[in-house]
Amino acid sequence: MSTTAIGRSAEYILPLRWTGDSELPDLAAYLELLSGWIPVTVVDGSSPELFERHRAAFPAAVRHLRPEPGGSDGSNARGNGKVAGVMTGVRSSMAELLVIADDDVRYTCESLTAIIAHLESADVVRPQNYFDPLPWHAWWDTSRTLINRAWSADFPGTLAVRRSALLATGGYDPVLFENLELIRTVKAAGGREKILPGLFVARRPPAFRHFLKQRIRQAYDDFAEPRRLATELSLLPVFAAASCLPARYRGPALLGLAAAPVIMAGVGRRRHHGNFFFPLRAVWCAPLWALERAVCIWIALAFRLTGGMPYMGSRLKAAAHPQSELQRRHSGKIAVLRQPNVQTPAHNPRQEQP
Repeated sequence: MSTTAIGRSAEYILPLRWTGDSELPDLAAYLELLSGWIPVTVVDGSSPELFERHRAAFPAAVRHLRPEPGGSDGSNARGNGKVAGVMTGVRSSMAELLVIADDDVRYTCESLTAIIAHLESADVVRPQNYFDPLPWHAWWDTSRTLINRAWSADFPGTLAVRRSALLATGGYDPVLFENLELIRTVKAAGGREKILPGLFVARRPPAFRHFLKQRIRQAYDDFAEPRRLATELSLLPVFAAASCLPARYRGPALLGLAAAPVIMAGVGRRRHHGNFFFPLRAVWCAPLWALERAVCIWIALAFRLTGGMPYMGSRLKAAAHPQSELQRRHSGKIAVLRQPNVQTPAHNPRQEQP
């Protein structure tokens, strides 16, 4: 399938900021395949030495850019650098339908075509990620995904968005939970979100050391979802209370606490044919993940109270802004854009490679 088959109205944007190149051969091979289906832009915030190494390894068809500094107003270079990378790609794109993906996401031609097709009737589209391959720590992290699917829906490392809708908002803020911020910003402006828990897109699992580093950061994301945060903050006190019960009650209470996440993970696994992509053993890891989150959410709270979550040499306090706050900022912007006499923001000419 060539890029003309998907159409030049679509583009793939990959923000990148690496400190090492152990995954470069795998990424370069994926980009070789991907660039045969859709125009690809990599916005690379890595060091100059790594940037040049990436340019040499990436296929010639891939557009390779440096990120512009900026948050939603183009002026804030601090915060989550991924947002600056995404917005550089969005502003420089000549396509209306954009697929934004982390460096570990691996689309097939079919899943890429499907998400772009869904974007025809929405402003932002959220698919479902699954790990491939599955080392043991990915089973553990998959249990989090399954509980999310049972609770509501999971947040993947990739989204599709209409360029005009995102530009109408002026962009989104460089908070920690940046994908949720993007979704909320587009929805606050009047955009339509489409959630697709049955559209499965593979992603590579993190290395074990990186997996360990993610534990508290993932917990910190829950400060963007107050009801979930309250539930998770209650886990450790409930577990402690159950552990202090008389012996005749302690066993059944602890068994019940362990069974609850297993049941939830099982429900999430069965939804939308997830059993074809998520192994059963991930369901049995759910109590371990729940115990991990019960501890990590309190550590995350300590970071919150002392200035925010450490990230790339700074500290980010906001996980994501409340929908109500974004509504006050952006309400009606997409509707105004789509009035007959209002022009869609002009496409910027593609930037020259540095």
